[in-house]
Parts: sequence; structure tokens; C-alpha cells
Amino acid sequence: MNKIFLIMVAIGFPLSVIGSLLHFPSVVMFGVYCLTIIAIASIMGRATESLTIVAGPRIGGLLNATFGNAVELIISIFALKAGLIGVVLASLTGSVIGNLLLVGGLSFFIGGMKYKRQLFNVFDARHNSGLLMFAVIVAFVIPEVFSQGMNPEKTINLSVGISIIMIVLYLAALFFKLVTHRGVYQAQESEEKIEEVPEWSKVKATIILALSTLAVAYTSERLVHTFEAVGEKFGWSELFIGVIIVAIVGNAAEHASAILMAFKNKMDVAVEIAVGSTLQIAMFVAPILVIASLFFPASMPLIFTLPEIVAMVTAVLLSIVIANDGESNWFEGATLLAAYFIMAIGFYLL
Repeated sequence: MNKIFLIMVAIGFPLSVIGSLLHFPSVVMFGVYCLTIIAIASIMGRATESLTIVAGPRIGGLLNATFGNAVELIISIFALKAGLIGVVLASLTGSVIGNLLLVGGLSFFIGGMKYKRQLFNVFDARHNSGLLMFAVIVAFVIPEVFSQGMNPEKTINLSVGISIIMIVLYLAALFFKLVTHRGVYQAQESEEKIEEVPEWSKVKATIILALSTLAVAYTSERLVHTFEAVGEKFGWSELFIGVIIVAIVGNAAEHASAILMAFKNKMDVAVEIAVGSTLQIAMFVAPILVIASLFFPASMPLIFTLPEIVAMVTAVLLSIVIANDGESNWFEGATLLAAYFIMAIGFYLL
């Protein structure tokens, strides 16, 4: 499979450059760009897996989430520059429900098909539950409610204020988990530990990550310019493109990594990727985009549509109920996946 992705990058990236220069049809290039980004994301996943073996599950999960979300952040910045605020907000929604329901669901389901019962750190699960409640139910719903009686200028000011608070709390959460309380809550042992050798050295993995991020940045910028033509061709709404297409393509790296980790029974890493990525999107990427939008012609308020808010809140509550016991199985995975597909159908038909 790794060879296939390598071939896809070797063909897809040069084709992306040639196609953009020669103005190939937008619909064709949309497919090329998406497949190229997914292939590059798989290489990023391998690099972060190598770093995970060296650094441990928490830092490894954080690295997976960070480099995976770097793709979405890059796509979103170019979309903001193009004035596609609706697509950006929709992609943030798609990332939240995609990471919790699609990635989490596939991880639980595929891991559960191999192992009847998988364990992960229940203390981390409960800690993350509180942050999820804050990041989505408090920080996303509050601006939605309070903005009803505000003019656009006050709405932007509210969004910026909330964004700064979220960034500060996210950094505090990392400090709590990785510094002041590192090792305080030990993970449950589900299997005998097997000594693993990383595929790439730390230096090689870091260089590959850096080059992959640059390649993704270029391809993402080209991808954004195809959205309008593709939407008209297939009848896709801006909401559907953002929630489903951009979110899946933009988060391909952690999708692949989390599922692979679950298959290897490394559920601490798989859960850290799925939940950690959601928290990073909600508490860091979204606020950064709100602040970055101040430098573009159209500023982006942290105001989602009602279907987006309901979808995210539902995803958070369902994930908390299922994951708070520190155990998973294939049926719980199937439940999360069913919820995701119900939402996907709804967004498609809107």
C-alpha cells in the first residue's frame, strides 16, 4: 500500500503542477488534487508514526494531529483568501464530526474486528471529555446565541475574544498534559509491550514531514480554485463541499494513522489522534483562522449554521458517552459510523 501512495505522489504532484499551468479542466484537476493530497498525507502519517515510536503515544498523537491539521489549516487559509467563508466554517464542522465519528468510528470498528475488547487511558478520555464540552458546546454555541442581538462588528469582536481565550486554554491543556501532569495518570496495560523500531530516523522523518507540508500547501492552494466549478458540475452545495469533501481530504493523514494504530492495538494513540485532532481544530485552528481572517477583505465570525451546531454537539455527546469507559469494540465503532453517515446524508440534501 505504501508503494501505491508513493507512486500516486510521484505521478500526482507533477501532474498537479502541469495541470495548473496548462489549465486542465477543473473537475479533472479536483480529482487529481484530492488524490495527491491523500497520498502525501499517507507519507506524513508514516513519518509521524516513526516519531511516535520515539516520542511515545501522547506526543505521537499530538504530532499526528498537528501535521494532519496543518493540511486543513493551509486549505482553509487559501479558502479565506478567496472569500469562501462558508466553506471554511463547514470544513471546521466536517473536521469535528469527521474526527469524532468517522475516524473514531473506523478505529473502534477495524480494531474491534481484530480484538474483541480494546483498552485506552480512561483518565485521558475523561480529561478530553471536559475539553470537548468546552470547545464545542460552550465556545461554539455561546457566540451563536449572543450574536443574535449584535451587529457584524460586535460579532467579530466577540469571535476574536473567544478565539484568544480558546488558544490560551488549549496551550494550557498541552502544558497540563505534557509537563505538569505528565505520567500522573498511567495508561491501562492491554497487551504486552513490544519493542518497535521506527521506519525512519527522527531527522529523516522530520525532513519528510517538512517537504510533505510544502507539497500539500501548493496542492491545497490549487484545490481551492476548483470548488466553484465542481459544485456547479455535481450540484454540491458549499456546505457539503466543506463538511464532507474538504474535511476528509484535509484530515486524510490522521484518518489513516488512527486506523492503523487501532489495527495494531495502540488505542491510546488512535484515540489521542481522533480526539486530540478535534480539540486542536476547535480550540486552535478555528481561532487562528478567525484571527487570520482579520487580514483579509472579509473577516470570519465564529458563527456556524444551526445544522452545523447540532451536528457538532451531537457528535461530541455521542463520543463522550461511548469513550468515557476507556474501552472500545466493533459495535461502538459501527454506532459512531452510523451517526456520521446520517449527518452526511443530511448535509448532502441541504
